[in-house]
Amino acid sequence: MPGMNTNKKAIVLLSGGLDSTTVLAIAIDRGFDVHALSFRYGQRHAIELSASKRVAAQFNVAQHVVADIDLRTFGGSALTDDIDVPKYDSADSVGQEIPVTYVPARNTIFLSFALAWAEVLQADDIFIGVSAMDYSGYPDCRPEYIAAFQQMANLATVAGVQGNQKLTIHTPLITLTKAQTIEKGLELGVDYGNTISCYDPDAGGASCGQCDSCLLRRRGFAEAGFDDPIRYQSL
Repeated sequence: MPGMNTNKKAIVLLSGGLDSTTVLAIAIDRGFDVHALSFRYGQRHAIELSASKRVAAQFNVAQHVVADIDLRTFGGSALTDDIDVPKYDSADSVGQEIPVTYVPARNTIFLSFALAWAEVLQADDIFIGVSAMDYSGYPDCRPEYIAAFQQMANLATVAGVQGNQKLTIHTPLITLTKAQTIEKGLELGVDYGNTISCYDPDAGGASCGQCDSCLLRRRGFAEAGFDDPIRYQSL
């Protein structure tokens, strides 16, 4: 229940974006001792790691680890390969096809790292900011994917086999629109000025405003009735 003090350890996947930051605030509000996990995976928008550090500092998490993996080895995404990030006129024009900003198997890789750390920390809980509402159609953001990974995770560890661990993957944003996510985060004191969602920011950290992630974010703030506090390039 929100507000309860469990003092239990939880791993929170923290990219430094709007969704993961909101999830971190939710986990803390639920009383968890948060260990934040971010990744330097060869992403073109590596500036998000600076945002993750700001967020972790704001919420004074127990630990913040940045794991290094290099998904550029495989490429196949506009975030990890020499592929232009698509730009759109509006969120409605993004379309229904899975965009090239999808990174193959990224959430599976990230959750696997979180699972390993959870076993080491003897933590039963992992939080991830996936949504099946306002998102870009990524297959690893669906409820059935999360359920399948959770089932696998409980078969994959010594702690699970011995009955010492029952892992739960928490997806508190799964049924929320971006506007509802923003409203929830503001209730919990999130400073969205510390976050970045852009897939193609400039060297100074200003968001492009036209990639699918920026457009979903901008629409969310507009629908929630709040100003987005981050900097955007001239549109």
